[in-house]
Amino acid sequence: MTSTLDDDLYPAIEPYDTGLLLVGDGHRISYEQSGNPDGKPVVFLHGGPGGGTSAWNRRFFDPAKYRIILFDQRGCGRSTPHASDPNADLRHNSTWHLVADMELLRRNLGIRQWQVFGGSWGSALALAYAQTHPDAVSELVLRGIFTLRREELEWFYEGGAAAIYPDLWRAFEQQIPPVERGHMMEAYHRRLFDPDPRVHVPAGVAWTSWESATVTLRPDPKAVTQKADPHHAVAFARIENHYFVNGGWFEEGQLIANAPRIAHIPTVIVQGRYDMCTPIMTAFALHEALPDADFVVVDDAGHSATEPGIRRALRAATDRFAA
Repeated sequence: MTSTLDDDLYPAIEPYDTGLLLVGDGHRISYEQSGNPDGKPVVFLHGGPGGGTSAWNRRFFDPAKYRIILFDQRGCGRSTPHASDPNADLRHNSTWHLVADMELLRRNLGIRQWQVFGGSWGSALALAYAQTHPDAVSELVLRGIFTLRREELEWFYEGGAAAIYPDLWRAFEQQIPPVERGHMMEAYHRRLFDPDPRVHVPAGVAWTSWESATVTLRPDPKAVTQKADPHHAVAFARIENHYFVNGGWFEEGQLIANAPRIAHIPTVIVQGRYDMCTPIMTAFALHEALPDADFVVVDDAGHSATEPGIRRALRAATDRFAA
Protein backbone atom coordinates (compact mmCIF):
# COMPACT_ATOMS: atom_id res chain seq x y z
CA MET A 1 0.00 0.00 0.00
CA THR A 2 1.32 3.46 -0.92
CA SER A 3 1.97 5.74 2.04
CA THR A 4 0.62 9.27 2.13
CA LEU A 5 1.77 12.58 3.57
CA ASP A 6 -0.47 11.90 6.57
CA ASP A 7 1.28 8.57 7.17
CA ASP A 8 4.84 9.91 6.93
CA LEU A 9 4.77 13.52 8.10
CA TYR A 10 3.53 15.52 11.08
CA PRO A 11 -0.06 16.85 11.10
CA ALA A 12 -0.87 20.07 9.29
CA ILE A 13 -0.42 23.22 11.36
CA GLU A 14 -0.96 26.94 10.86
CA PRO A 15 1.67 29.65 11.39
CA TYR A 16 1.61 31.76 14.52
CA ASP A 17 3.48 34.62 12.81
CA THR A 18 3.73 35.94 9.26
CA GLY A 19 5.42 38.97 7.80
CA LEU A 20 7.21 40.72 4.96
CA LEU A 21 10.87 41.57 5.52
CA LEU A 22 12.36 44.47 3.57
CA VAL A 23 15.70 43.12 2.34
CA GLY A 24 16.81 45.88 -0.02
CA ASP A 25 16.76 46.61 -3.76
CA GLY A 26 12.98 47.03 -3.56
CA HIS A 27 12.46 43.41 -2.48
CA ARG A 28 10.31 42.15 0.37
CA ILE A 29 10.48 38.49 1.32
CA SER A 30 7.47 36.75 2.82
CA TYR A 31 8.19 34.63 5.87
CA GLU A 32 6.26 32.68 8.47
CA GLN A 33 6.86 30.91 11.78
CA SER A 34 5.01 27.86 13.07
CA GLY A 35 5.43 25.15 15.67
CA ASN A 36 6.91 25.93 19.10
CA PRO A 37 8.10 29.56 19.52
CA ASP A 38 10.61 28.30 22.10
CA GLY A 39 11.67 25.28 20.09
CA LYS A 40 14.76 24.47 18.06
CA PRO A 41 14.95 26.91 15.10
CA VAL A 42 14.92 25.43 11.60
CA VAL A 43 14.72 27.26 8.28
CA PHE A 44 13.22 25.54 5.23
CA LEU A 45 14.77 26.41 1.85
CA HIS A 46 12.51 25.72 -1.11
CA GLY A 47 13.65 24.57 -4.51
CA GLY A 48 13.72 26.03 -7.97
CA PRO A 49 15.02 28.65 -7.48
CA GLY A 50 11.61 30.20 -7.81
CA GLY A 51 9.49 27.38 -6.41
CA GLY A 52 8.10 29.13 -3.34
CA THR A 53 6.92 27.45 -0.15
CA SER A 54 3.78 25.41 0.54
CA ALA A 55 1.89 24.70 3.75
CA TRP A 56 2.92 21.03 3.71
CA ASN A 57 6.60 22.03 4.00
CA ARG A 58 5.98 22.63 7.73
CA ARG A 59 5.20 18.97 8.22
CA PHE A 60 8.76 17.63 8.11
CA PHE A 61 9.29 18.98 11.63
CA ASP A 62 7.88 18.01 15.02
CA PRO A 63 5.80 21.11 15.90
CA ALA A 64 6.28 20.48 19.62
CA LYS A 65 10.06 20.62 19.29
CA TYR A 66 10.80 22.94 16.38
CA ARG A 67 10.40 26.64 15.70
CA ILE A 68 9.75 26.30 11.96
CA ILE A 69 10.67 29.19 9.64
CA LEU A 70 9.61 29.18 5.99
CA PHE A 71 10.28 32.00 3.56
CA ASP A 72 9.73 32.67 -0.13
CA GLN A 73 12.94 33.66 -1.88
CA ARG A 74 13.12 36.83 -3.96
CA GLY A 75 10.66 37.07 -6.83
CA CYS A 76 8.40 34.11 -6.03
CA GLY A 77 5.65 32.86 -3.76
CA ARG A 78 4.25 35.74 -1.71
CA SER A 79 7.43 37.80 -1.92
CA THR A 80 7.42 41.02 -3.93
CA PRO A 81 7.99 42.11 -6.65
CA HIS A 82 6.95 38.90 -8.39
CA ALA A 83 9.00 37.60 -11.31
CA SER A 84 5.87 36.91 -13.37
CA ASP A 85 5.49 40.63 -14.01
CA PRO A 86 6.12 41.33 -17.73
CA ASN A 87 8.78 43.88 -16.80
CA ALA A 88 10.42 41.84 -14.04
CA ASP A 89 13.97 42.93 -13.25
CA LEU A 90 16.15 40.18 -11.78
CA ARG A 91 19.38 42.15 -11.51
CA HIS A 92 19.14 42.07 -7.71
CA ASN A 93 18.25 38.39 -7.47
CA SER A 94 21.26 36.08 -7.10
CA THR A 95 22.55 33.38 -4.79
CA TRP A 96 24.45 35.93 -2.73
CA HIS A 97 21.41 38.18 -2.38
CA LEU A 98 19.54 35.17 -0.97
CA VAL A 99 22.38 34.28 1.41
CA ALA A 100 22.29 37.86 2.70
CA ASP A 101 18.48 37.70 2.99
CA MET A 102 18.73 34.56 5.11
CA GLU A 103 21.22 36.16 7.44
CA LEU A 104 19.08 39.29 7.77
CA LEU A 105 16.04 37.12 8.54
CA ARG A 106 17.96 35.11 11.16
CA ARG A 107 19.13 38.25 12.92
CA ASN A 108 15.73 39.91 12.64
CA LEU A 109 14.12 36.89 14.34
CA GLY A 110 16.71 36.88 17.12
CA ILE A 111 18.02 33.41 16.30
CA ARG A 112 21.60 32.50 17.25
CA GLN A 113 21.78 29.23 15.31
CA TRP A 114 19.32 27.37 13.15
CA GLN A 115 19.10 24.06 11.38
CA VAL A 116 19.14 24.57 7.60
CA PHE A 117 16.91 22.20 5.62
CA GLY A 118 17.03 22.42 1.83
CA GLY A 119 16.18 20.29 -1.18
CA SER A 120 17.16 20.54 -4.84
CA TRP A 121 18.10 24.21 -5.37
CA GLY A 122 17.52 24.57 -1.64
CA SER A 123 20.48 22.23 -1.07
CA ALA A 124 22.72 24.55 -3.10
CA LEU A 125 21.52 27.58 -1.17
CA ALA A 126 21.99 25.71 2.12
CA LEU A 127 25.58 24.87 1.21
CA ALA A 128 26.31 28.42 0.07
CA TYR A 129 24.84 29.84 3.29
CA ALA A 130 26.63 27.36 5.55
CA GLN A 131 29.96 27.98 3.84
CA THR A 132 29.46 31.74 4.30
CA HIS A 133 28.02 31.67 7.84
CA PRO A 134 29.12 28.36 9.40
CA ASP A 135 28.67 29.58 12.97
CA ALA A 136 24.98 30.22 12.30
CA VAL A 137 24.22 26.62 11.31
CA SER A 138 23.51 23.89 13.87
CA GLU A 139 22.83 21.09 11.35
CA LEU A 140 22.22 20.57 7.64
CA VAL A 141 19.51 18.37 6.14
CA LEU A 142 19.97 18.21 2.37
CA ARG A 143 17.90 16.45 -0.29
CA GLY A 144 18.27 15.94 -4.06
CA ILE A 145 21.71 17.53 -4.20
CA PHE A 146 22.18 20.24 -6.82
CA THR A 147 25.25 22.48 -7.06
CA LEU A 148 24.84 24.06 -10.52
CA ARG A 149 27.99 22.55 -11.99
CA ARG A 150 28.01 22.71 -15.76
CA GLU A 151 27.57 18.95 -16.13
CA GLU A 152 24.46 19.06 -13.91
CA LEU A 153 22.85 21.86 -15.92
CA GLU A 154 23.70 20.31 -19.27
CA TRP A 155 22.29 16.95 -18.18
CA PHE A 156 18.84 18.35 -17.52
CA TYR A 157 18.55 21.40 -19.78
CA GLU A 158 20.75 20.65 -22.78
CA GLY A 159 19.53 17.17 -23.68
CA GLY A 160 21.07 14.56 -21.39
CA ALA A 161 17.83 13.62 -19.68
CA ALA A 162 16.17 13.36 -23.11
CA ALA A 163 17.66 9.86 -23.24
CA ILE A 164 15.18 8.91 -20.50
CA TYR A 165 12.29 11.22 -21.43
CA PRO A 166 12.39 11.68 -25.25
CA ASP A 167 8.65 12.34 -25.42
CA LEU A 168 8.72 15.06 -22.75
CA TRP A 169 11.91 16.56 -24.16
CA ARG A 170 10.24 16.89 -27.55
CA ALA A 171 7.59 19.18 -26.04
CA PHE A 172 10.34 21.19 -24.30
CA GLU A 173 12.49 21.65 -27.40
CA GLN A 174 9.58 22.50 -29.71
CA GLN A 175 9.42 25.99 -28.16
CA ILE A 176 12.84 26.62 -29.74
CA PRO A 177 13.66 26.71 -33.50
CA PRO A 178 16.08 23.94 -34.57
CA VAL A 179 18.86 26.43 -35.31
CA GLU A 180 18.91 27.51 -31.62
CA ARG A 181 18.67 24.08 -29.97
CA GLY A 182 22.42 23.77 -29.42
CA HIS A 183 22.10 26.19 -26.49
CA MET A 184 18.69 25.60 -24.94
CA MET A 185 19.14 27.62 -21.74
CA GLU A 186 20.22 30.70 -23.70
CA ALA A 187 17.41 30.24 -26.23
CA TYR A 188 14.85 30.00 -23.43
CA HIS A 189 16.42 33.02 -21.74
CA ARG A 190 15.63 35.19 -24.75
CA ARG A 191 12.01 34.09 -24.76
CA LEU A 192 11.41 34.11 -21.01
CA PHE A 193 12.54 37.72 -20.75
CA ASP A 194 10.71 38.94 -23.83
CA PRO A 195 8.14 41.46 -22.48
CA ASP A 196 5.41 40.10 -24.77
CA PRO A 197 3.21 37.60 -22.86
CA ARG A 198 2.59 35.78 -26.15
CA VAL A 199 6.28 34.87 -26.04
CA HIS A 200 7.20 34.52 -22.37
CA VAL A 201 4.07 32.72 -21.14
CA PRO A 202 4.35 29.66 -23.46
CA ALA A 203 8.08 29.51 -22.78
CA GLY A 204 7.50 29.64 -19.02
CA VAL A 205 4.84 26.94 -19.12
CA ALA A 206 7.01 24.66 -21.29
CA TRP A 207 10.08 25.11 -19.07
CA THR A 208 8.13 24.47 -15.86
CA SER A 209 6.18 21.54 -17.30
CA TRP A 210 9.41 19.80 -18.39
CA GLU A 211 10.72 19.95 -14.84
CA SER A 212 7.48 19.09 -13.03
CA ALA A 213 6.89 16.08 -15.31
CA THR A 214 10.28 14.56 -14.54
CA VAL A 215 10.84 15.12 -10.80
CA THR A 216 8.84 12.09 -9.60
CA LEU A 217 9.66 8.44 -10.18
CA ARG A 218 6.14 7.88 -11.50
CA PRO A 219 4.19 10.47 -13.51
CA ASP A 220 2.05 12.92 -11.51
CA PRO A 221 -0.21 14.65 -14.07
CA LYS A 222 -2.10 16.59 -11.40
CA ALA A 223 1.11 18.25 -10.16
CA VAL A 224 2.17 19.08 -13.73
CA THR A 225 -1.18 20.77 -14.39
CA GLN A 226 -1.04 22.76 -11.15
CA LYS A 227 2.47 24.04 -11.83
CA ALA A 228 1.59 25.03 -15.38
CA ASP A 229 -0.47 27.95 -14.07
CA PRO A 230 1.11 30.92 -15.90
CA HIS A 231 1.54 33.10 -12.79
CA HIS A 232 3.63 30.42 -11.11
CA ALA A 233 5.22 28.96 -14.24
CA VAL A 234 6.60 32.22 -15.63
CA ALA A 235 8.15 33.31 -12.33
CA PHE A 236 9.58 29.84 -11.71
CA ALA A 237 11.07 29.54 -15.19
CA ARG A 238 12.47 33.07 -15.26
CA ILE A 239 14.20 32.77 -11.90
CA GLU A 240 15.57 29.29 -12.62
CA ASN A 241 16.83 30.26 -16.04
CA HIS A 242 18.38 33.49 -14.72
CA TYR A 243 20.31 31.51 -12.10
CA PHE A 244 21.33 28.75 -14.49
CA VAL A 245 22.67 30.92 -17.32
CA ASN A 246 24.77 32.64 -14.65
CA GLY A 247 25.98 29.35 -13.13
CA GLY A 248 24.55 30.38 -9.77
CA TRP A 249 27.34 32.99 -9.52
CA PHE A 250 29.60 30.16 -8.35
CA GLU A 251 33.05 29.20 -9.50
CA GLU A 252 32.77 25.84 -11.26
CA GLY A 253 32.51 23.14 -8.59
CA GLN A 254 32.69 25.70 -5.77
CA LEU A 255 30.15 24.20 -3.38
CA ILE A 256 31.71 20.74 -3.38
CA ALA A 257 35.30 22.04 -3.34
CA ASN A 258 34.51 24.18 -0.26
CA ALA A 259 32.47 21.53 1.54
CA PRO A 260 35.34 20.50 3.86
CA ARG A 261 35.03 23.94 5.47
CA ILE A 262 31.71 22.80 6.99
CA ALA A 263 32.71 19.22 7.83
CA HIS A 264 32.14 19.98 11.52
CA ILE A 265 28.41 20.64 10.96
CA PRO A 266 26.28 17.51 11.47
CA THR A 267 24.80 16.74 8.06
CA VAL A 268 22.33 14.30 6.50
CA ILE A 269 22.24 13.87 2.70
CA VAL A 270 19.08 12.23 1.28
CA GLN A 271 19.09 11.23 -2.38
CA GLY A 272 16.74 9.29 -4.64
CA ARG A 273 18.57 6.60 -6.61
CA TYR A 274 16.55 7.37 -9.76
CA ASP A 275 16.59 11.16 -9.52
CA MET A 276 16.56 12.32 -13.15
CA CYS A 277 16.55 16.04 -12.29
CA THR A 278 19.61 16.10 -10.02
CA PRO A 279 21.32 12.74 -10.59
CA ILE A 280 22.98 10.91 -7.73
CA MET A 281 26.48 11.70 -9.08
CA THR A 282 26.34 15.09 -7.31
CA ALA A 283 25.16 13.72 -3.97
CA PHE A 284 27.92 11.11 -4.18
CA ALA A 285 30.54 13.79 -4.87
CA LEU A 286 29.28 15.85 -1.93
CA HIS A 287 29.43 12.81 0.36
CA GLU A 288 33.01 12.17 -0.72
CA ALA A 289 33.79 15.77 0.31
CA LEU A 290 31.84 15.26 3.58
CA PRO A 291 32.61 11.64 4.50
CA ASP A 292 31.24 12.02 8.04
CA ALA A 293 27.80 13.06 6.77
CA ASP A 294 25.02 10.47 6.82
CA PHE A 295 24.33 9.50 3.20
CA VAL A 296 20.85 8.04 2.72
CA VAL A 297 20.12 6.66 -0.75
CA VAL A 298 16.45 5.87 -1.32
CA ASP A 299 16.45 3.10 -3.88
CA ASP A 300 12.82 3.46 -5.01
CA ALA A 301 12.63 7.23 -5.45
CA GLY A 302 13.27 10.02 -7.90
CA HIS A 303 13.78 13.69 -7.04
CA SER A 304 10.66 14.95 -5.32
CA ALA A 305 10.31 15.31 -1.55
CA THR A 306 6.73 14.07 -1.96
CA GLU A 307 7.96 10.52 -2.63
CA PRO A 308 7.40 8.16 0.32
CA GLY A 309 10.97 7.04 0.90
CA ILE A 310 12.28 10.59 0.64
CA ARG A 311 9.64 11.88 3.08
CA ARG A 312 10.46 9.22 5.64
CA ALA A 313 14.20 9.79 5.41
CA LEU A 314 13.84 13.54 5.83
CA ARG A 315 11.53 13.22 8.82
CA ALA A 316 13.93 10.72 10.41
CA ALA A 317 16.72 13.27 10.03
CA THR A 318 14.77 16.11 11.65
CA ASP A 319 13.56 13.84 14.45
CA ARG A 320 17.15 12.83 15.17
CA PHE A 321 18.36 16.41 15.31
CA ALA A 322 15.39 17.49 17.42
CA ALA A 323 16.77 15.29 20.18
